[in-house]
Order: sequence, then structure tokens, then C-alpha cells
Amino acid sequence: MGTLRAILKHPDDVYPLLKLKMAARSAEKQIPPQPHWGFCYTMLHKVSRSFALVIQQLGTELRDAVCIFYLVLRALDTVEDDTSIATEIKVPILNAFHRHIYDKEWHFSCGTKEYKVLMDEFHHVSTAFLELGKGYQEAIEDITQRMGAGMAKFICKEVETVDDYDEYCHYVAGLVGLGLSKLFHASGKEDLQPDSLSNSMGLFLQKTNIIRDYLEDINEIPKSRMFWPREIWSKYVDKLEDLKNEENSVKAVQCLNDMVTNALIHMDDCVKYMSDLRDPAIFRFCAIPQIMAIGTLAMCYNNIEVFRGVVKMRRGLTAKIINGTKTMADVYGAFYDFSCMLKSKVDKSDPNASTTLSRLEAIQKTCRESGSLTKRNSYILESKKQHNLFLTVVLIIILAIIFARLTGTNPAN
Repeated sequence: MGTLRAILKHPDDVYPLLKLKMAARSAEKQIPPQPHWGFCYTMLHKVSRSFALVIQQLGTELRDAVCIFYLVLRALDTVEDDTSIATEIKVPILNAFHRHIYDKEWHFSCGTKEYKVLMDEFHHVSTAFLELGKGYQEAIEDITQRMGAGMAKFICKEVETVDDYDEYCHYVAGLVGLGLSKLFHASGKEDLQPDSLSNSMGLFLQKTNIIRDYLEDINEIPKSRMFWPREIWSKYVDKLEDLKNEENSVKAVQCLNDMVTNALIHMDDCVKYMSDLRDPAIFRFCAIPQIMAIGTLAMCYNNIEVFRGVVKMRRGLTAKIINGTKTMADVYGAFYDFSCMLKSKVDKSDPNASTTLSRLEAIQKTCRESGSLTKRNSYILESKKQHNLFLTVVLIIILAIIFARLTGTNPAN
């Protein structure tokens, strides 16, 4: 019902949604016939959400490497995330995970739903990993070892300071950025990007997820997961879980805005990284998640719903971003539009307003100086013009067909 309401409000979402649906079906038909590769690509569609389609668009060799890299790190993340595993069991697994990927017999039962399937049948991932080129294997092993060690460190350590927060995000996401840069370079399609830029690409995505997932993490059973740094939240409440209490709504939003402002510091690095990419498929693979991140931050900023439920983009806007992101002009345009949206929500009385505005104005300046803002059609900001008549008519026809089918299947009175 929520999707239907969104379509009625945004009928121009219909075409991008249909196009995305068709692309998803096409990708499913391209799943390799070999059992281990079939398992890997099927799992990829189940655990990687919207940008699994973008992974599918990479060239075959690089696509296989990125697929396995993603699944290995997703499995590692599943071990870290499972709060039911005792520390004395979890830490050795995290530290040794880079060796397990060479063992076709290894598996470890943990996680839930599709993640449990991934862990129970991890031998398929190991088998596929061993078929990758040596350069890809070495890059994946290196990042897996470093990430596992970092995760193990923070199993026994709280995120106290902003430096701790940056270090944790480096281990769980910045290293993903470094690893992807290594894979791109190993494919011969890209120059090796500086570690600092690769790290920022990961941190921007991870910090967005940590902000958006506050309620899910704080309500984790059997034990809460706390990634917001004490250095930030302690300025507003005595305990991190107090942010979800209604009586703390004003302080909660101020803390949220502080967290968003912290994430915005990575925007310029991300834009610089993307502007240096040459391969169109790699560019789209990198750009789409970054645009979705700045969009998600714009939606979360100053939004008490982060502490009440789930805040995310509507599916139609996600489809527009996936379909419409093709060039650096699209990136500059999206970052500019979403930063304008976020800027319009800044309350001058917010404790961090001046810092927030300064960071937003800096990225807007970068986007304007690119000279690209006039070269793209904005698909982010809502148009004040009336919706296209043709799309509205098409939507009415589709709804009429659906209604006719539903009523046609009802038993006669």
C-alpha cells in the first residue's frame, strides 16, 4: 500500500521502477550454470540490496572478483554482527577468516535467514574464490585479514572518541574502498587510487548506515550494538539508548545532526575519487551508492523518525538514481541537489549549524565549479510543474488492469 501511495504521488517513478524490475529479471537469467558460481550470484542478489544490479554490469572477470570480495566480507560481517556468539569464539574466527577462504570444507553456522545460508554453504564461495586470478586473490585475502583483525579489536573495545569511530569505520568499510581500488587496478581498467580517497569512499557509506540504523542496532537482541561515538552522544544524553525516548526528542535530533555533520566531511574526497575514474561500468558501480548515501543523509538530517522507525529513500527515487547515473555531471548534480535539500533543513539554532552549513557550501562550490550543473536534468528535487500527462494516463491504465484482475478473481456473491 505504501508503494502504491508513493507511485500515485510520484507517477514519474513508474518508468524507472519498471526498467529496474526488467533489469533485475535479466540479471537473474544471467546467473552462471556452475553450482558454486550459481550459489554466489544468487546470494549476491539476496544480500547486497539495490546495487547488486550494478555489480552485474561490470566486465565478467572483474564482476566475479567483486562478487566474491563482497560475499567474503559479508560473511565476515555476519560473524561480527551475530551478538549470540561468545567473544572467545568470535575473535579467533575473525582473526583467521582470511585463511578460511582458501579452505573448501570450512563453514560456520551463524546469522539468520539468507546470511545463515551463506555461512552454512560458504564452501561455494571458497571454491569460486580459488578460481579467481592471483592478483584478485591476494587483494581479497589482504583486506579480509586486516578487516577481521580490526573487527576483533572492536569486539573488545567501545567506540569512545571520534577517532575510534573513524578507526572502526576504516576497518569495516574504509578497507572495502581500498580493496575495491586494488581490484579495479588488478583488472587493468583503473589507476590505483590514493588510500585516503578510497578510505573516504567507504567511510561515507558506513557512517550513513550507522546513522540510519540507530534504532535497529540499539534494539539488537540479545545485546545492543553501539557504534555512535560517546564523544558525540554524551553531549546530549547520559546513555546512547536514551536518544530513542520521546522526552529527549530535541536533544536526539541535535545529536543526529551532529552525526550527519561528521559524515559530510568525506564528501569532497568521494567526489575527487569518482572524478578520476575512467571505466564507465566501474564509475556507475562507485557513484550510485555514494549518491544514495548523500540522499539518505539529507532525509535523516533533523528527522526524529530516525529514532522511531526506518528512514529510507522511496523505491522510485532509488530507481531513478540507478537508471540516471551515467556521468560525473550526474554526480555533481545529485550531490548539489541533495546538499541543497539538506541545507534547507538546517536550523540556525542547532549547535552545529555553522559547521554543517560550511561543509554543505564547500561541496556546493565544488559542484558549481565543475561547470556540469547545466548539463544534466535534475531527477532528485521535486518539480513544481504538473506531472507529465502521459505518465499519469499510463498509471491509471495499469491500476485499472490490476483492479480488474483482482475483482475478476473474487468468487461471485
